[in-house]
Amino acid sequence: MQLRSSALAQALAAGVVAVVFAAATPGPGQHEGSSSLAGQLLVAAPDMSDPRFAEAVILLVKDDDSGAFGIVINHPVEQRTIASILKDLGDTDPTITGTVPIFDGGPVDPEVGFVVHGTDYHRAETVDIDGQVAVTSSPEILKDIGHGAGPAKSLIAFGYAGWGPGQLEAELGEHAWFTETEDPKLVFDEDRGLVWKEALSRRSRDL
Repeated sequence: MQLRSSALAQALAAGVVAVVFAAATPGPGQHEGSSSLAGQLLVAAPDMSDPRFAEAVILLVKDDDSGAFGIVINHPVEQRTIASILKDLGDTDPTITGTVPIFDGGPVDPEVGFVVHGTDYHRAETVDIDGQVAVTSSPEILKDIGHGAGPAKSLIAFGYAGWGPGQLEAELGEHAWFTETEDPKLVFDEDRGLVWKEALSRRSRDL
């Protein structure tokens, strides 16, 4: 089952995206004296108790002493034209073309948007996660995608998943999640309905 966030659906239906892509992406961090999980995929266990994350695969953007931040990459919500997203942001451009899938990136701030993409594209506000995948939160990347000048591969998500200090570590200790090495093919290319199963088959952490 893939959960559809009602808050996200309502925000999109109402066009409530005026504050999205406002350079909201935090930079990746490091734990003092331990390894950061930033750049890893966080994969929900088959018996995940939180229905918001049923069969979720999350790209961890940040993991440090202040907490963790990630974007769900396999919960699609709907297809939208890039022009309509930009229109909601107050930007009209008749030369913009293309339709993109929109993903439910997580339950926190569903009106905030992010673009996960390859490192062939970079802006001043882009966060390079691991040398293979990056995240940008700016309307300019949408314009570039709509003009055919954006990254070769991208994924647009609204909302994110967040954990306070020590919270993710506790959930890992309870085997609610396991980690998997980030793979751009899994992030961008695999059929979204198969991403969780494929990640599950690759699991590198015992449940």
